[in-house]
Amino acid sequence: MKIGAIFPQTECGSDVKALAEFARGVEEMGYDHLFVADHVLGADPKFHSHPSLANYSHESPVHEALTTIAYLAAITTRITLATGILILPQRQTALVAKQAAQIDVLSGGRLRLGIGVGWNAVEFEALNETFENRGRRSAEQIAVLRALWTEQVVDFHGEFHRISHAGLNPMPIQRPIPIWFGVGSRDQPVPPDAALRRIARLADGWSPNFTPDTEGRALVARVHQYAREAGRDPARLPLEGRIHLAGHNPDGWMKQVDAWKALGATSLIAEPRKAGVKFPDGHLDLLRRFKETVKEAA
Repeated sequence: MKIGAIFPQTECGSDVKALAEFARGVEEMGYDHLFVADHVLGADPKFHSHPSLANYSHESPVHEALTTIAYLAAITTRITLATGILILPQRQTALVAKQAAQIDVLSGGRLRLGIGVGWNAVEFEALNETFENRGRRSAEQIAVLRALWTEQVVDFHGEFHRISHAGLNPMPIQRPIPIWFGVGSRDQPVPPDAALRRIARLADGWSPNFTPDTEGRALVARVHQYAREAGRDPARLPLEGRIHLAGHNPDGWMKQVDAWKALGATSLIAEPRKAGVKFPDGHLDLLRRFKETVKEAA
C-alpha cells in the first residue's frame, strides 16, 4: 500500500527554508507522495457563510498549488507530487494543461493531478468563472486535458471549449498525466450523486474525504456500481483513504488504516494538521511516528 502525506497548507507559514525542510523530510522518510491543497482566495466570514470557512478563510495561508509543486519538484528527486485537490473549473483548461505538462517535465514525470469542483463561490466570481455549471464543465475539461497531453495537434469543439488545431510543446512525460478526483469534506461528508458518477466514469483514482464507516462503505459501493454501469472495472479505480493523525494515538491511526483497507483502499494520505504542533519539526515528527507505526503493522 502506498503512503502519502498532506502538505499542511494552513499551518506551514511562508519560511521557504522550513517548506523545503518539510518536503525533503517527507521524501527521506519514504513517503510515496505529497498532497497539496488548492485555494486562490479566502473569503471573509464577516461577509460570506460556508462551514469550510472555518478552515479556509482570508486569514488562512494557502500557497498556490501548482507553483508550490513546481518548487517542490526542484528540491526533491523521487516523491510523487499531487494536487489535493486543484479546483479545476475555476481555471482555464488549456492553461492548466500547459502548467501541468511543464511540471511533469521538470519533475521527471512525478505529477499526479487531483481535481475537484470546489465549494467557494467567491473564488469563482473573482476568477470570472461560473459556479453553477462547474460539475458539467469539469467533465469536459478532463477530456480537453487528456487530448492536449496525448495529441500533438488538438481540434476540439465542445459545449465549453474550442481548440482549433493547436497543441502543447513540450508535451508531458506521462501521457496522459493521471487525474484523480477529490470529493466530500468533513463539513459535507456525503457527496452529490453527480460527483460520484463522474468519478466512476472519468477518474484514474479518487481521494475522498469522508469517514471509512458504514456510510463510507455505501459510498464506495455506489461508485463501484456506477463504474460497472459505465463499462469500467471497479478494481481498476484506486481508492485513497485519509488518516487524521491529530487526536489519535498509534492504535487510533491503525484503526483508521484497517477501516480504509476494509473499503479496498490501495493508498493512504496522512493528515498532520490540527495537532497543535510546530512546523516543520512537529509535523515531521507526527509523520515519522505514523510511518513507523504502519511499517511495524505491515
